[in-house]
Amino acid sequence: MSWNKHERLEKNSLLLLGFIIVVVLIGGIIEIIPLFRQETVIEPVEGVRPYTPLELAGYNIYIRENCMACHSQQVRPLRDEVVRYGHYSLAAESMYDHPFQWGSKRTGPDLARVGGKYSDEWHVAHLKEPRDLVPESIMPSYEFLMHKGLRTYDMSEHLEALKALGVPYTEDMVKYAERDAVIQATGAARADTSGLEERYGEGVNARDFDGQKHMVTEMDALIAYLQVLGTMVDFKTGDNEEEATQ
Repeated sequence: MSWNKHERLEKNSLLLLGFIIVVVLIGGIIEIIPLFRQETVIEPVEGVRPYTPLELAGYNIYIRENCMACHSQQVRPLRDEVVRYGHYSLAAESMYDHPFQWGSKRTGPDLARVGGKYSDEWHVAHLKEPRDLVPESIMPSYEFLMHKGLRTYDMSEHLEALKALGVPYTEDMVKYAERDAVIQATGAARADTSGLEERYGEGVNARDFDGQKHMVTEMDALIAYLQVLGTMVDFKTGDNEEEATQ
């Protein structure tokens, strides 16, 4: 039996190119198509939910200010990182992030588990003047966030867009997005948070995050986002064997 039929491909560059393209396309399809089915690559974890409108606004501010350039959100399954930051990151924790904020550099500490670690007042002081709390910090001041009102009129459209990408926002979540953002930044002392809690869970943080009762600011949104990071999954109730984000 002859095994030299490949000589025809080697002698005809156009034919060889065509076969290479076909093989690459087949391999690419086999690798890529399963990734469009999120349930095949990420195992859901109890407690993980989509961001509230206020947290999502804070997430957008976090991206706008390029915080990922200095702060990662990925605790690797290495002993020193787990001891310092907490349980290693799970893929499901960032399944609703578009785009994810894993990062690749740590000029500052990892923020994957920063939620609840510091008070709102600490975050306000730190964002206004980082060196007041961390003298060696090279982080710029974000005091301007205290004086900039949060844009809320287009939140429903943002949730609708994320819903199209597979984030499980309900019709009510989309409908009441602007109201939920204001109520969460106002807190139970000044507003009825029952609707917000019904949509996002009783554990949702609802309070005046920046201490300014007269307005909802970008500082409110950013702190609301920081305070939820790493808090959705209760690692104390049992061991989670889900794959760490790599």
